[in-house]
Amino acid sequence: MLDINRILQNPDELLNSLKKRGVNAADIEAKIKEVSSKQKLLKHEAEELRAERNRVSKEIGILKSQGKDITEISASVKGVGERIKSIEDELTLQEESLLDLNIGLPNILDDSVPEGKNEEDNVEVKRWGDIPSFQFSPKAHYEIGEAMGIFDFERGVKLAGARFYTYIGLAAKLERALMNLMLDTHTTENGYTEMWVPVLVNDDSMIATGQLPKFAEDFYRLEKDGLNLIPTAEVPLTNFYRDEIIQEKDLPISVCAHTSCFRREAGSYGRDTRGLVRVHQFQKVELVKFVTPESSQQEHEKMLTSAESILQKLNLPYRIMLLCSRDISSQSSKTYDIEVWMPGLNRFMEISSVSNFKDYQARRGKIRYKSKEGKNLLVHTLNGSGLAIGRTLAAVIENYQTEDGTFHIPDALKTYLR
Repeated sequence: MLDINRILQNPDELLNSLKKRGVNAADIEAKIKEVSSKQKLLKHEAEELRAERNRVSKEIGILKSQGKDITEISASVKGVGERIKSIEDELTLQEESLLDLNIGLPNILDDSVPEGKNEEDNVEVKRWGDIPSFQFSPKAHYEIGEAMGIFDFERGVKLAGARFYTYIGLAAKLERALMNLMLDTHTTENGYTEMWVPVLVNDDSMIATGQLPKFAEDFYRLEKDGLNLIPTAEVPLTNFYRDEIIQEKDLPISVCAHTSCFRREAGSYGRDTRGLVRVHQFQKVELVKFVTPESSQQEHEKMLTSAESILQKLNLPYRIMLLCSRDISSQSSKTYDIEVWMPGLNRFMEISSVSNFKDYQARRGKIRYKSKEGKNLLVHTLNGSGLAIGRTLAAVIENYQTEDGTFHIPDALKTYLR
């Protein structure tokens, strides 16, 4: 959610951002102009009435001191006061009408976000590691896993339906090993505090992080209980401080959690239907930060480095993409995607998104901090995958595969398999 005063004072900033995102802003622009015009007229009238009330009040004081009758003039002051109250009520209604519009508006893009139409216009900012070469035709992770008997997709479908899966033996152990590697790295080396959070959250939580109302079709809902399965631990971790005021001395706060994540993947049918790339339930380690606006950009880059560190430990080649204006999520102001190389799929695949939401989520969730000067200000929130575990497992299998149809275990994981 955006700052209404910022929208009214500088509507072009929002409209230019919407244009870059490819959003038709005609209706939004008209609404902003309508509310802005009405507010200016009402505020001007209220100022004039307050000045009139002050003038008459002074006159009443003089008349009273002279012992004169003030009944008629007092009635006129009362009428002015009632009109001022009526204007204030009308101003509140105007702000509420803009608030209804505001709840569905996307975040204002950071100036550094490149303008573009789709993922082809994302900008590569870094590449790490060597693309492996093979003396044989590399296979996809699902082919290797099924042949080894460590993946069973058919029984996953039997248990829950399409895009669900089961692990057997080594795959289950590797998933757990990857989880522990990620959590240990982020907590002992990258400064995060591990948390355990619910995978079911209420609507207020989903509204605060931006899943509701716009993306209701993207997640699973338990209507009877009024609860939602989380699409990512970003939701419970960010909402941990909803409606609270943090002391500035405690910032930045860096937290992480391992959870199951649940997504309908609405609109993605026909894409990556095999394997672990696009499924309805998966495991992920999520990173979340609460920071001051002044440190927001620096902390965003630090979070990106933290996510990268897992791939470097596993010696998996990857690239970092700065997302363009039409490929970025509506909640984010700036996002980097980390894409790992998949030899079997012969392409890079997103394995982490690291985003800066600035005060967009904090405003929705009323997450504030008390500054050294005693002012209550909105924090900036950041989050990123550190990493998606199933996709990391797929990347390990494909990059470390051997000609005999198996794969090597990266050194970083061997200590977790003892």
